[in-house]
Amino acid sequence: MVTAELAFASIGAALACVLLAWVLAVIGLMLRCQETAVEVARQEARGDRAAVARAVSDRPKGARVTVSRDGGLVQVRVELAARPWADWLPTVPLAATAAVQQEPA
Repeated sequence: MVTAELAFASIGAALACVLLAWVLAVIGLMLRCQETAVEVARQEARGDRAAVARAVSDRPKGARVTVSRDGGLVQVRVELAARPWADWLPTVPLAATAAVQQEPA
């Protein structure tokens, strides 16, 4: 009996580890989206188009970056339908925003 219980407990522990790793992968993608939003907003506020292009190219695969201006405020939104590891796993919609005051010219 102890062997069967140990086998089921081992399977449960392995599944818990896989789930934890998947959650950490999603959190990592969220952090990359936030980092991209902050960097694009900062460079856009400075007016550095080359740096904006580099920051946008570093975004997570499949992420969409939108930049808007409202008065003296630069707002950036990065959206991603995250599917870490496999396409058959559930999609997690992620969004990160950043807003920076426009720097004087």
